[in-house]
Parts: sequence; C-alpha cells; structure tokens
Amino acid sequence: MKILAIDTTTDVLGIGIATEDSIIGEYVTNVKKNHAVRVLPAMERLVADCNLLINDMDKIVVSHGPGSYTGVRIGVTVAKTLAWSLNIPIVGVSSLKLMAATARHFQGFISPLIDARRGNIYTGLYQWKNNKIVEVVEDRHISSEDWVKQLKDYKQPVLFIGTDGQLHKELINSHLAQLASFSEITENIPRPGELALLGKDMKGENVHTFVPNYLRLAEAEAKWREKTGI
Repeated sequence: MKILAIDTTTDVLGIGIATEDSIIGEYVTNVKKNHAVRVLPAMERLVADCNLLINDMDKIVVSHGPGSYTGVRIGVTVAKTLAWSLNIPIVGVSSLKLMAATARHFQGFISPLIDARRGNIYTGLYQWKNNKIVEVVEDRHISSEDWVKQLKDYKQPVLFIGTDGQLHKELINSHLAQLASFSEITENIPRPGELALLGKDMKGENVHTFVPNYLRLAEAEAKWREKTGI
C-alpha cells in the first residue's frame, strides 16, 4: 500500500510517501511562502523522485487542522480532490497530534503548541504509551495563561513542542518552572512520513463530507454569524 501524506497547516509544507512499514520519501520546507502554488509541484516532484505515479497511491492522509485557516483549507482541498479523482480513501489527522508524535522518546506529557494570536493557542495534551501516541486532553483553542494553569495541576513534566513555543516561553516558565521543557529545533518540524504512518490504519472517511478541523470560526465568519443570528 502506498500512502500519500499532505501537511500545509502551518508554515511547514510537508509531502510524504510511505508504505505500511517504510517511509519512501519526504519533501519538507519551513518558510513563509504560499502553499497554494507550491504543494502540487512539490507533490509531483516527490512522486517522480520515488519512481512512482500519482495513480500508484492507495490512500491519502492529510493534516486537517488546526492551524492557519488558509493553510488548512489548501491541504484539505488538495487531499479531497485527489481522493475523489483517484477513488481512494482519505483520512484526517490532527496537526497537533502530528506535532506531538515527533517527541517519541519523551516520557512525560507533550503539549504541541500553535500560536492563535491575542494570547491564545491551539494545543492539546499527548503522551507516548506502548509505542502509540495517546490523547490525554483533547485539542482546543484556549488562552495560553489558562492552559499553563491547567497543566500546573498535573504536577508532571511537560514538553512543549512547535516553533511557536518560544512566543509563550516566558509565561510557561513563570507558571511551570522546572516542570516545563521545550523541544529541540529538529523536533519542531512535523514529518509528513510520520503523518502517513499515523493515518495508515485509520478508516477512510466520506470524501464529500470530509471537512477541516479549525477548532474555532474565522473572525469574519464569527462576526457574520453574530450579525445574522445564524
């Protein structure tokens, strides 16, 4: 089985191809460039470099949020289009779960973190158990201060992972002190090969009803709903 993985939820653009037990190839960049004009050429190049055709793919795994609204939409749209045109299964994996999966050898809790502006973050709490990444607290949109106060109650070591962790490092350290640690630079970039493996055993979803997981409404949509009462 050939699995194609797509991640465009943050500044990272990740395309991966894997089988059930091997990562064949990965394309990864971490730059502030438009994913919309880069994702298909990157995919085309990786597929060709792996001596494959796009028609060889048996499953699509996409990081379906949270993250950048535009980035999430790009990845999901490309994944849905491919899944429908190739008539193959599509599955979605949390971008936060993918980030947490990078810290495979950390023994405590893992809090992936994406900045959501105005003192808010997208986060959740994960832990590796029996060689599987397990969700301890479900993904959420929350103020960073409220989140670290909740984590303090656990009285357990927490690894914060993601490039946005540095934006909240001072606040985190002020509440958690020795309990907090931060991932290395190499751990902050989620791997699309890992994304493929996370989704390989997941049951395919209906391509027509498959939607992004934003965790909160875009500001414009929230204001529109407030105005219209819908």
